[in-house]
Amino acid sequence: MLRFAGTILSNGKARIGAAILGLFLLIGIFAPLLSPYDPNANDFAGGEGASAAHWLGTTAAGEDVLSQLLHGAQVSLLVGLVAGGLSTVVAVLIGLSWGYLRGFTAEAINFVVNLFLVIPGLPLMIVLAAYLQGGGLIMIIAVVVITGWAWGARVLRSQTQSLRSRDFVTAAVFSGERPSRIVFREILPNMLSLIVGSFFGAATAAILAESGLSYLGLGDTSTISWGTMLFWAQNSNALLTGQWALLFAPGLCIALLATSLTLINFGVDGISNPRLREGKDAR
Repeated sequence: MLRFAGTILSNGKARIGAAILGLFLLIGIFAPLLSPYDPNANDFAGGEGASAAHWLGTTAAGEDVLSQLLHGAQVSLLVGLVAGGLSTVVAVLIGLSWGYLRGFTAEAINFVVNLFLVIPGLPLMIVLAAYLQGGGLIMIIAVVVITGWAWGARVLRSQTQSLRSRDFVTAAVFSGERPSRIVFREILPNMLSLIVGSFFGAATAAILAESGLSYLGLGDTSTISWGTMLFWAQNSNALLTGQWALLFAPGLCIALLATSLTLINFGVDGISNPRLREGKDAR
């Protein structure tokens, strides 16, 4: 595993992404120590600009923006890692089974996956979030997982079909191994880079989805996250009142966190496709 991580970090873009992600992880972990005030405290003057006491100003309700920004990292990271991980697990289970099995079962899985692929993701997320509204972060994670596994499953299915005809799989079949053992003991280890890449892609989509749903007011607006910060900033007409930090700061953090995961994916691509490795000429 350490060698795998070292190969990823040998990519310059992946190192930058890992550094940014590490910074956000530290901010999320130590947010209670780093934030100057309680993020829920609203006993300050509302709508203040940046000052020595409040580096990014205060919200219309009198809350410190910097404290909310630091605590908001916890929610975005939690949703990204948990929803991305669960989406990847579902994609692995369905993608590998779909790629190895044949007959009616494969056709049934094919129908379900294609159904999720043709339905527009954002409208489906909005409908599900509106129907399940009130469930808090668990609802957001569930919506992201339900709508975010299909693409990863299709990619893993294609690779599984390629590996299914390899000699080591044929040998396992003739030796009498169970299909489940062949899939998860013989094929799965050869797809580690694709699975890791699928995770980072799903985590990026989860972070953006949580921010988008919270901005639309479909999440738990009482939870402090970067998306809800944007929601309340929009409701208070932050730009019209000159409080640009209320929108710019959480928007920048969302963009940087998503970019960090995308940059790490470059390192993963370098493993699954050696032609993409830095310093290598395409053949």
